[in-house]
Amino acid sequence: MEEIILIGGGGHCKSVIDIIEQENKFTIAGIIDQPELLESKVFKYKVIGTDSDLHHLAQKYKYALITVGQIKSPDLRIKLFEVAQKNGFILPSIISPRAYVSKYASIDEGSVIMHDALINANTKIGKNCIINTKALIEHDSCIEDNCHISTGVRINGGVTVEKNCFIGSGTITKENIRIKQNSFIKAGSVVR
Repeated sequence: MEEIILIGGGGHCKSVIDIIEQENKFTIAGIIDQPELLESKVFKYKVIGTDSDLHHLAQKYKYALITVGQIKSPDLRIKLFEVAQKNGFILPSIISPRAYVSKYASIDEGSVIMHDALINANTKIGKNCIINTKALIEHDSCIEDNCHISTGVRINGGVTVEKNCFIGSGTITKENIRIKQNSFIKAGSVVR
């Protein structure tokens, strides 16, 4: 199995570790986090470096994944994604074996599909997205780059979620709408 490093060691990282272990495609080589956390562990995985070590680590490791969560702003995830790409890392998509992804859907690089998510036919998920636990992305929808679709969200058919959006837990959208770039939708919203 190929080795991968995880960039960000907080709560989202813990959920992603669970998926990587179940997917069984990568071995986690270590975690990148703040300098004061060097040598600490997230579960059994050691913090092996900081953002400033990414150039050096790219000489040793081919794969990386952004495991910083996204609630208030996508800026940190976007910055880290760009730094990882610039340093030559490949950012694979990671898909829970408990998720359903239609063979007619596409998932772009660096996106994570969490447990029990459902991605239906003719759906496109962009780069560096989080499709969280039990989210539903219905047919003919497009989730553009750097979006976080939270737990239990229902994106109905034909919806476009433009770049850098956060859609809070339990939100339901009407079909065939467009959610504008950089939108922040509160948990439990109904979007028409």
